[in-house]
Amino acid sequence: MKLKLTVSIMIILIVFLAWRFIRPMNIFVVDDRFAWPVDTAQAPQSITGLAATDCGSCHQAFYEEWQMTIHSQAWTDPYFQRDWHFEDAQPACRLCHTPLDVQLPYKVVGYSDEDKWDPIVEENPSFDPVLQHEGVTCAACHYRDGKIVGVYGDTDAPHPVRKIEDPNQVCVRCHIVDGDRWDTFYRFPACGTVAEIQTGLAPRSAQNIDVRGSSGEVAVSETGVLGCVECHMPLVMRPLVEGGVVRASRQHLWRGGHNVEMVKSALTIEFAEKESQGQARRVFGLTVTNTGAAHYVPTGTPDRHLTVSLRLLDEGGEILSVKNHTLERTVMWRPLIVDLQDTRLPRGEPREYELEVGSDTGAVQVEAEIRYHLLAESRRERIEYENRTPIDYEVFRQRIPL
Repeated sequence: MKLKLTVSIMIILIVFLAWRFIRPMNIFVVDDRFAWPVDTAQAPQSITGLAATDCGSCHQAFYEEWQMTIHSQAWTDPYFQRDWHFEDAQPACRLCHTPLDVQLPYKVVGYSDEDKWDPIVEENPSFDPVLQHEGVTCAACHYRDGKIVGVYGDTDAPHPVRKIEDPNQVCVRCHIVDGDRWDTFYRFPACGTVAEIQTGLAPRSAQNIDVRGSSGEVAVSETGVLGCVECHMPLVMRPLVEGGVVRASRQHLWRGGHNVEMVKSALTIEFAEKESQGQARRVFGLTVTNTGAAHYVPTGTPDRHLTVSLRLLDEGGEILSVKNHTLERTVMWRPLIVDLQDTRLPRGEPREYELEVGSDTGAVQVEAEIRYHLLAESRRERIEYENRTPIDYEVFRQRIPL
């Protein structure tokens, strides 16, 4: 009897795991915050349209900044398009990459599954393919329930403006992706930057720091301490419209992993010789600390990672030997999602790497290099993404003569 039970359990387990290989799990639960597109049916008549160019006719500086951002390319980005189609063009991805209902070729009227990965849809007669190509356009953040929303609320603007108490709530709509499932064993879901920040909130909140911004926003919930806008939307003094009153506002840049200067600003890096170990043995140390980001560096998709290389160089600059390290999040996706290892940089924890140099190596210099990778080469090859722009860049490089 026990043998039959054991055999039955083993068969069920094997069938279950085989099914998971054939039909892998969804990597996150579609949160209610973005399960439904932004309803634009009640758009105020005082605005000429929902396109970024319509907003830019008055808010020119903001429009020009938006044009340079990844948000404006959320739909057209060639890597996203290739990766999305490789993963069977999941409908849930549209809800953040094209958040407005008029950006979707269909209407989401319900879901047939609990995780909300299988939407019930109808043809959308209001679909605007031109607006779709604007990705995360102005109205995606500044339009809610028939009102334009902003941190200052009602002004003398020609359209009604509703005051948004905590602008971080806008970021949370797409960046809070939930991964709390019984059959997943990983700490943070893919794209779940907010989840990473929230794990480190306790010491920050205990300090009772003032989380009020100086551009009018007031934190009224836990999202106020996330620091999204404070970091990714630098404060600047300027009028909201040309010729208007100069006031504190935020640049619409949202710079992150695609911007080398933003990544550099998040890291404090030191490379120097350590205390002498004698003529026959010298040791050089590279210390990297995430001092500028409340989340891990890198964050977002697990494809992103850092590489650290410590090298011995000869007189001609050729590499004699090298020690490589990878700072990445390693996830097993099938048959179950398991967080195997995470060597990324959490906030405030120094990471040190050493290079030992003997007297007989023939080296004349030691070199340290750190590179940021937007995409793993193995992933690029697997999805057959022919990138026209680099998928990695140098963050730090320093040489020390021996």
